[in-house]
Amino acid sequence: MLVLTRKCGESIRVADNIIFTILECAGGQVRVGITAPPQLPVHREEVYLRIREENLAAARSGDTMDAMDALLKSAPEELRRKGKSEESGEPGRPVDSS
Repeated sequence: MLVLTRKCGESIRVADNIIFTILECAGGQVRVGITAPPQLPVHREEVYLRIREENLAAARSGDTMDAMDALLKSAPEELRRKGKSEESGEPGRPVDSS
């Protein structure tokens, strides 16, 4: 681990497009500003770990696909036909709601 010392207002640059700026130091806490490209996810450690746990649990669960299959099978016939015609690139027929 690289350890650096910075004063308030000073920055640390990572590569060309990530900048950490020390904004405030008070009461045993440090406020850090992060400038990074929008496509780069930036999370607090505890948030990142929660996201990772939820993604792993979802990936392990076969129930999700089974639930989706059951939902599609229970859809009205008109909706299933409409979905199939949209997948094939053909315009679907409007469903008569009367």
